[in-house]
Amino acid sequence: MLRALDARTEQFLNDLSQINRRLERAQRELGSGRRVHQVSDAPDEVATILQLRAELAQMSQAKLNLGRVKSEVDAAESALQSAVQVMEQVSTLATQGASPDMNAERRAMIAYQVDALLEQMVVLAGTAVEGRFIFSGDSDGQLPFVLDLTQPNPVSPYLGGAATRQVAHPSGTRFSVARDGQQIFDNPDPALNVFAVINELRAALRADSDAGIRAVLAKTKRVETHLNSQLAFYGNAQNQVAEATTFATKQELRLQSRLSDIEEADLTEAIVNLNQAKYQQEVALATQAKLPKTSLFDFLG
Repeated sequence: MLRALDARTEQFLNDLSQINRRLERAQRELGSGRRVHQVSDAPDEVATILQLRAELAQMSQAKLNLGRVKSEVDAAESALQSAVQVMEQVSTLATQGASPDMNAERRAMIAYQVDALLEQMVVLAGTAVEGRFIFSGDSDGQLPFVLDLTQPNPVSPYLGGAATRQVAHPSGTRFSVARDGQQIFDNPDPALNVFAVINELRAALRADSDAGIRAVLAKTKRVETHLNSQLAFYGNAQNQVAEATTFATKQELRLQSRLSDIEEADLTEAIVNLNQAKYQQEVALATQAKLPKTSLFDFLG
C-alpha cells in the first residue's frame, strides 16, 4: 500500500498549488483585462457588483424608453409647428375674405382654400409614430378625428382618449409628455376650438357674410395663440426628455466607472503578479529538485 506523503512534500505541493493559482489568475487578468471572473475572485464585492449591474440595466432601459418618447415628442412638436402655420394661413384668408371689395364668388373660391387647410389640420391631428397616433391620448391605436367635408360639421367628435401617460425620469420623478387631440384641436372652449373656428370661416365665406367673416377673423388670432401654447408645451417636453437622457447617460458613465474599478484588472499589477508567480514557481521547483530523492519503493508497503 502507499504511505502518506511526508509533511515537507505536502507543504511543497500546497505552496506550488497556490503559486499556480496566482499564476493562472494573473494570466486570466492579462488575457481578459478583467479582475473578477467568478464569485471567488472577489466574494466581498459580489453584492456591489450585482447592484451596479442592476442599476446599469435600469439606466439602459430608461434611455431606451426616452428614445421612443423623444420620437413622439419631436413628431408632435413638428406637427404643431405646421398646425400654427396652417392657422396663420387661415387668418390670412379670413383677412382677405373680410375685405370690402370681396364678392360672393371670390369668397366661395377662398372657402375652397379653407377646405384644404381644414383637411391639412385634420391630417396633422392624426400624426402617427410607429403606428401610434400621438394625439389620441391613451387610445393611441385609434385615429383621433375623421373628416367628411360633405357634412355641416365635417370633423368627427374626438375619438381618442385622455392623455394620462407620464414618463419616468431616471432620477425617480415622472413628467407628462403628451396632450390629447381634444385639448389641442377640438377644445371644449369654442373660442379655442381649432376645427370649429376653421369650419365657421368656411360657412361664413360661402354665406358671403361680412359680419360672420369679421367675427371669425378675431377668433383665428385666439386659436393661433392657443396652438402656440400647445407648441410651447411640447417644446418644454423636448427639453425635459433631453435633460433626462443626459442625466441617464451621466449616471450610466458613473456606474460603468464604478463597476470598472471593481471588475477591471490593474494590468501593471497583473504583470508584476505574473512575474512574481513565475519566479516563485521556478524557485520552488528548483529547490525541490535539489532535495534528496525518495524512491517509489520507499512508499510501498
